[in-house]
Amino acid sequence: MNEILNEIRKIMDENMALYLPYVKESDLEDDGAIFYMNAQNGTEFDWFVNDRFPFFMMFYNDSDNLGAVKLTLYNTGEVQVYLYGEKGKELVKTAEKHLDIDKTDMLKLAAVLTRQADDKAIWDGNIDNIQTDMEITEMELQEFCGREKYHTVMKNRMNICRLYAIVSRRITEEGWKVGYMERNEPHDKDDSGWFFVSGDEEDEYLSDPKNFSLLAVGTVWQQLDGDIFKYIDMPVGTKLIRISSNEFEIDKNDKEIYMAKRE
Repeated sequence: MNEILNEIRKIMDENMALYLPYVKESDLEDDGAIFYMNAQNGTEFDWFVNDRFPFFMMFYNDSDNLGAVKLTLYNTGEVQVYLYGEKGKELVKTAEKHLDIDKTDMLKLAAVLTRQADDKAIWDGNIDNIQTDMEITEMELQEFCGREKYHTVMKNRMNICRLYAIVSRRITEEGWKVGYMERNEPHDKDDSGWFFVSGDEEDEYLSDPKNFSLLAVGTVWQQLDGDIFKYIDMPVGTKLIRISSNEFEIDKNDKEIYMAKRE
């Protein structure tokens, strides 16, 4: 098996012994097998967009089949481990570690896993059943790296999702979706410049800072209004109004805002 995967197994086993000592191999799916969770996004997407591999997981061997251990390996070598007790219902420990691994070796593993798992439609499989102890040619590595260009837009949007936006409490507390969104010049490196309102706030409401929250753009997208995602990489100066249940267009001051509430 690939040396990096062996290190992952060692880390997961060590943390199990430390923080879940009462959990036996027989309590785990396939006696503690590690599963490569590439089905959600795929290796290629997570590597080029999220700067990591898909999660590595151990599961409890019962009807709920919840996770016992989840490990995340980033392309920087940073590792995060999450351990769950109560048959997966309670997070009992979060641990961190840094692996001194050359990024090229991790890149090669990402290419191998894409070829041996994703390209062969092996999804969320036991890593023991994925052929990873193999060399990859320079041409194959270049071909894999060439796929990065297909993920540029998504990576940019995901980077913006980590930045903050000003959000009206009409959205956060009253259940309205974004009706008007405007991107101003960011104040600092953590500011996206985005300003989200429902669209019917009066001037008095807008002038009171207490009526607004500072939230990550990703939080607005994932929890409050999924319709904004395809617009968040538009440039500073952009002003958009909602024109339907799921679409926005450039605000030309010639249309009423389509007001919509979250379902």
